[in-house]
Amino acid sequence: MEQPVTMCDLFSPNSTTLPSFSSHRYHDVFVYIFSDPVPYPTAWDLQSHLHNERFFDRRPDTLLILEHPPVYTLGRRTRLSDWGGNKAALCENGAEVLHVNRGGSVTFHGPGQVVLYPILKLNRYATGARQFVWLLEEILIRVLECWNITGVRTVGKPGVWVMQPSPKKIGFVGVRIQQGVTLHGVSLNVDLDLAPFRHIHPCGFPGCSVTSMADVSQEAVSVETIKQQLAQTFATVFSSSSLRRSDTQGQEYAQADREGSLCRNF
Repeated sequence: MEQPVTMCDLFSPNSTTLPSFSSHRYHDVFVYIFSDPVPYPTAWDLQSHLHNERFFDRRPDTLLILEHPPVYTLGRRTRLSDWGGNKAALCENGAEVLHVNRGGSVTFHGPGQVVLYPILKLNRYATGARQFVWLLEEILIRVLECWNITGVRTVGKPGVWVMQPSPKKIGFVGVRIQQGVTLHGVSLNVDLDLAPFRHIHPCGFPGCSVTSMADVSQEAVSVETIKQQLAQTFATVFSSSSLRRSDTQGQEYAQADREGSLCRNF
């Protein structure tokens, strides 16, 4: 792995503390792995800067791997019934509530959940948003296999699920494609408090049960190990052998919003 160019210039010069990260290069993708939780607004500012630079070819394809402090994010298709509309109730234990421009409904992020934000030129890797989502799901499924956990796709309910024996969601996808460059991404519940999910309808699914790798395996799982495995698996899945594979995932179904950007309810 070659070391990439620095990313520190993307953070505000007024920042007193920069998030700590390691950096690597896998093929043509630069990967940044953050050791401490990154506040959601900080991560979003970073994505926005990277998106702009990627669109103008000032930087290569980039992958951010990180955790967030407790935060509920409401995607563009969130209904009031998905989260109850009571912001104070969701925030009473210290979580934030933020409206975001990805596809999908409401979800929760917190320490112990690993999030991948790929900022990529989509046409280098997939024929459209549906195939891109399939590839993101594939990363999670392969990492789960390394821990003897069987992750599955469920028709009509995107993301990654496990059977215990009833379906429980363990991986979440919410993406946006703007000017041909991807934003937002995928998250995997590794070892976190699952209680905050009980206050919402995760991904807009009433009665949706949520689990984690630690919950399934009934033992602690190293979040830092999972970050490394996700980075390596991303490199494998998004390698040249994966480019423009036959669309076994079916017909493209992302829709353009009023800004002409693709987003979808995942």
